Amino acid sequence: MEKTTTVYFKRQILSWAIIILPLLFLSLLFYQISVGHLGFMPSFEELENPNINLATEVYSEDNVILGTYFRDNRSRTEFAELSPYLVDALVATEDERFYSHSGIDFRGLARVAIKTVLSGDENAGGGSTITQQLAKNLFPRENFSNPVQIVLRKFREWVIAIKLERSYTKEEIIAMYFNQFDFLNLAVGIKSASKVYFGCNPNELKIEQAAMLVGMAKNPSLFNPLRRPEETEGRRNVVLAQMLRNQKIDRATFDSLKNIPLELNYQKVHHAEGSATYFREYLRTTLNKTKPNRKEYSLFSSYKEDSIEWATNPLYGWCNKNFKPNGESYDIYKDGLRIYTTLNSKMQTYAEEAVREHLSLDLQLAFDKEKTYQKTAPFSAELTDEQVAQILTLAMKRSERYRVLRLQNLSMDSIEENFNTPTPMTVFSWQGEKDTVLTPMDSIRYYKHFLLSGVMAMDPHTGNVKAYVGGINYKHFQYDHVTQAKRQIGSTFKPFLYTLAMRDGYSPCYPVPNVPVTITDPTTGVTWTPKGGGRAEYERKMVSLRFGLRQSLNNVTAWLMNQFRPKAVIEMARNMGVRSEIPEVFSIALGTADLSLYEMVGAYGTYANKGVYTQPIFVSRIEDKNGNLLATFTPKRNEAINEKTAFLMLEMLQGVVKKGTAVRLWSENYPYQIHAEIAAKTGTTQNQSDGWFMGITPNLVAGVWTGAEDRATHFDGISLGQGANMALPIWAIFMNKIYEDGTLGITKEDRFEKPADYTGESDCIDISDTSESESNSHVIDDEIY
Repeated sequence: MEKTTTVYFKRQILSWAIIILPLLFLSLLFYQISVGHLGFMPSFEELENPNINLATEVYSEDNVILGTYFRDNRSRTEFAELSPYLVDALVATEDERFYSHSGIDFRGLARVAIKTVLSGDENAGGGSTITQQLAKNLFPRENFSNPVQIVLRKFREWVIAIKLERSYTKEEIIAMYFNQFDFLNLAVGIKSASKVYFGCNPNELKIEQAAMLVGMAKNPSLFNPLRRPEETEGRRNVVLAQMLRNQKIDRATFDSLKNIPLELNYQKVHHAEGSATYFREYLRTTLNKTKPNRKEYSLFSSYKEDSIEWATNPLYGWCNKNFKPNGESYDIYKDGLRIYTTLNSKMQTYAEEAVREHLSLDLQLAFDKEKTYQKTAPFSAELTDEQVAQILTLAMKRSERYRVLRLQNLSMDSIEENFNTPTPMTVFSWQGEKDTVLTPMDSIRYYKHFLLSGVMAMDPHTGNVKAYVGGINYKHFQYDHVTQAKRQIGSTFKPFLYTLAMRDGYSPCYPVPNVPVTITDPTTGVTWTPKGGGRAEYERKMVSLRFGLRQSLNNVTAWLMNQFRPKAVIEMARNMGVRSEIPEVFSIALGTADLSLYEMVGAYGTYANKGVYTQPIFVSRIEDKNGNLLATFTPKRNEAINEKTAFLMLEMLQGVVKKGTAVRLWSENYPYQIHAEIAAKTGTTQNQSDGWFMGITPNLVAGVWTGAEDRATHFDGISLGQGANMALPIWAIFMNKIYEDGTLGITKEDRFEKPADYTGESDCIDISDTSESESNSHVIDDEIY
């Protein structure tokens, strides 16, 4: 009996040992896994704040995403922003019991063991829950070949899944899953995927669209809608079938949707694609600027300019002047910042359309026609073959191809041979990109043919820049003609001089002889006699200052310049926001200085803002990925001139539109027909190399520059090459689009506000005869000063 009892107890102990010891072993195993003794295990902080690269989003003032900066093109989306079809499709396809388990679906594992492993049914599905898949995506697997390591890796994912379920709600887990998943083609996360494949937001996805995206989760490389549309459509229908099986859609809906093609609206992701490309690049480089180091600058003037920007412009180098709580500087490529800009998405579109319409349908065609039979085309007919060769050689040496070849230590002969070897390439055209075969040297000359343009528009009262077009195509022409380029500004500089006169007591009706003026520089002894008295009937007449500005008469400008001298004019330009170097010479009155479009638009805004210069700004605020405010931006302001002087200038510049060089804005001979209060100035530089137009309305100031990359590329005659023909039409097309859009708050009924005590001189004589002797008496010989 004792022996039987002993055997019984031994068997009981053995039985319990068989049950308990594995449980103890598994418990110990999972404990060791959970504390990280058997491989990587994320900490509580890492689970609460997974290290996910989030794209920085750039928003317009009307809350449209203009673009992103990223390492992974991922933007966070909250659960409430997801289409319910996405949630239903995901749960029905990937994890039917998602809402009833705590991270591990043991029924699913049993199904895998019986059907997949034992029965060999590959269509039975896997046992990983949505939470396990999220764990795998958040904390990527190591590549193990050892079976023991592979099992431990799987157990580790179970532990992480359970921890995730304890840290997050089911809704948060689904949102994290969609945010983390890589849908390929630079579409990381559901927000990017919705934009890239269907051009919409996640909450706008249709059932079949949601099913396609969820279907990609099984194997995005296999179910890539761009490369394998048939396989992707088949997988989408499997997801729809799962939704039917789980009663998320009915049979009629399934039968109708399964026959619908994918119908993608693919939006390519590239920094050179989309709207406001030049602006986004300006913003990216400005935010990432580092503190200027003198050793890195060849020109002291550039170092000085950037040093001033670093010290005074909070946006310049913002990422390297501001720090996260952990002490690191901000990274726009992974920190998920939200940058709210001042641009208006509609105005930006209208400005880009205006450039495209005028250049592609009118100006470029006229230029190409003029140059058709010129041997030196696209350069001036006045150039010699040697001069053309010099321009092309210089362009070659500035190219990226040349830089790469030089780094390979190739001889000049080898480099020239390379540049003269026919090569397949894709080139820009106004009809779209074209595949062709050209020598690199011929491609340089080809690109020199294109006329370029820059546009900037701002609200003169707030300084908010509303539109920014740096060129015609960022992919092929990356030089920015708003903030980066500085070109001679021609007669658009003249208002600075006239403003000085109005401020110092001259009246718009003040009479001046329209005769040549010779001024001698008292320092150098060099004389200056500009040409330009307008049409023959204006010459040797007494004309008003108002008339002189209206007709852009150089004689009148020179007369005024002799009264005030360069230093005073430069000071006025400085007060109105011009920061670039201006040589202290008399010829600046005719616009020989090189200034940026950004500076000119800001300066002209002073007139519409009652004499107060308001610095143009591009960003209103920056938030972190959680919506916390990091920075706000306000413009610098200073009273440049008094309100009366500003209004006098507005009246004079309105004359440019009513009876002067900008008359085509409303003339019945032109298509624009803009009958509104507009103050403006045209500008044309020597040889028609640059065409400018600055237009002021009560609530919007916009400037346009048009020209070619090289000053040697230009129209031969003033008729086509003047600012009124090259730049004015872009402004007119742009403004007409704005006026036609009733949502922007800018109308033709807007009026400039007169000062309370203003009394104007509207009935003065603009032109009167003067005798030859009187005219000659006004020719200036500066030696007397």
